[in-house]
This record gives sequence, C-alpha cells and structure tokens, in this order.
Amino acid sequence: MASLKEIKSKISGVKKTKQITRAMNMVAASKLRGAQQAMDGFRPYAEKFSEVLGNIADKAADVTSPLLIPKVETKNVHVIMLTSDRGLCGGFNTNIMEKAEEFIENLQSREITVSLTNFGKKGRNWARKEKLTIDGEYLDVVGGKFAFNIASSVGQKLIEGFLFGDYDEVHIVYPEFRSMANQIPVIKQLLPIVSIEKPEESETEAAESRYMPEHICEPSADALLNIMLPKSIYIQIYHALLETSTSEHAARMRAMDNATKACDDMIESLTLTFNKARQQTITMELMDIVGGAEALRG
Repeated sequence: MASLKEIKSKISGVKKTKQITRAMNMVAASKLRGAQQAMDGFRPYAEKFSEVLGNIADKAADVTSPLLIPKVETKNVHVIMLTSDRGLCGGFNTNIMEKAEEFIENLQSREITVSLTNFGKKGRNWARKEKLTIDGEYLDVVGGKFAFNIASSVGQKLIEGFLFGDYDEVHIVYPEFRSMANQIPVIKQLLPIVSIEKPEESETEAAESRYMPEHICEPSADALLNIMLPKSIYIQIYHALLETSTSEHAARMRAMDNATKACDDMIESLTLTFNKARQQTITMELMDIVGGAEALRG
C-alpha cells in the first residue's frame, strides 16, 4: 500500500486538476452562449435565402449556370473538413475524422484524386499524417470569432477551382449541432449544386403564402439566379462554421464536466484509501506500544 504522504500528494494533484477542468467548463459555457446565439441568429437568414432562391428558381425559364452542371466524369474531388484547433473535447474531432476518412477511402477505391481544405489544426494534422493533398488550411478560426468574409473568400476559391476544372465535385464535412449532447458529423455536396428546393412549409405558412403578392424580379429571374447561386455556397460554408463552433464548445463543456465528475470520484476513492492507511498506521503504532509495555512488564 502507498504511504500516507504519497496518497495525500495524489489527492492534492487531483484537486488541482479538478480546479482546471471546472474553469475550462466555465470558459466553454461562456463561449457556447455566444456561438449558439450567432448560429441561431443566422438560421432565419439562411432559411429565407433558401426560400427566395427556390421562388426565383421556379420563375427562371432555363438556368444554364455552370454551377448546376455536373461534370461528365468525376476524377478530382475536393473536401472541406471542419475540426477544432484544440483538444480536450472528447470524441468531437475523432468522429469528424472518421467520417471524412470513410468518405475519402470510398473515393480513393474508385481511383478518384482527393484534395482537402482544412479548418482547424486537428484536421490539418490528421491530413498530414494520412499524406493527403492539402490545398488550403485555416487555423484559429473555428474556436473564436469569425466574419462572413472568410466563408466568401473560401467559397470563391472553390468556385474558381470548379469552373477551371481543378475540382469535379466539392463536399464539406462538419458536425451538425442538434443538442448539447449530440453533434453528428455530416457530409454535404456544395458543387455542383444538386438541386434548388424550397424549405418545407407548415400548413399555416402554406396558407399564408397563397395570399402573398407576386414579386417582380429585376433583373430577370435567370440573371438574378446566376448572381445568387455563388452566394448560396458562401452561406452554406458560413453556416457550417457556425455549427462547428457551437458543437466544439458544447463538446468541450460536456467533456470537462465529465472530467470534473471523474475527479470527484477519484478524490472520494483516494480519501477512503488514505483513511484506511491512516487507521492501519495507528493500529500498528498501538500494537507496538502495547507490545513494548508487555515486554517491560515481563
């Protein structure tokens, strides 16, 4: 059995670890509130944009945008992978990388060349380890505050790569925030744009839409749609960044909460061991005293 000094030292170390995990939990909770507010605030805009895009697509006679036309043969696929820059967030990054790895292995089995754009150090380091081609990397973005222009600049590069023939398809891998305890990695195709669909409407919204006035498009619906299609790519990338940021802070908050509870369990177990060791030491000392007294009496 370990000495009393060693056990006491372990208890002190676990208590210090508990202070750190509790502080990280509070920091993650603070960042989560801001990230979740930004995500919830952007959702109505993204939904309305999708609704307007669907309405204009209905009016467009014949859209010939190259962003809608799939390539004859898929040889080069580009993947945007969104992870965190820091760890200590449970299996958050591992789940994303496993999802991306499964998707990439499927493409490589069909002899398709894969390249990546990485958001976050964890995904970048994984791509380097797997010796994958990295066309772009953006570090220290997801976990902090970021503006819409980073999504538009990345989206513009992807669109240019698609139009110039560098990429036949573009996909994005990111965690979808569903709840504090549930962040599901998803893969979505950005280019070519598969379809333009209106979001599902409730019965009340459908009834209200029947009485909405007809909108006049200036310029024409075709010209307006060609302008809005690239913006839809930017919006999807920005939305994925917001989802990743919120999911990261939620995963770290949960991981630190579990770590704090584990520290409590360890402290309780070590305290019990300490008390047993101390009682054993006291018993041994009493036995030595009694034995010495008996020897002197004899």
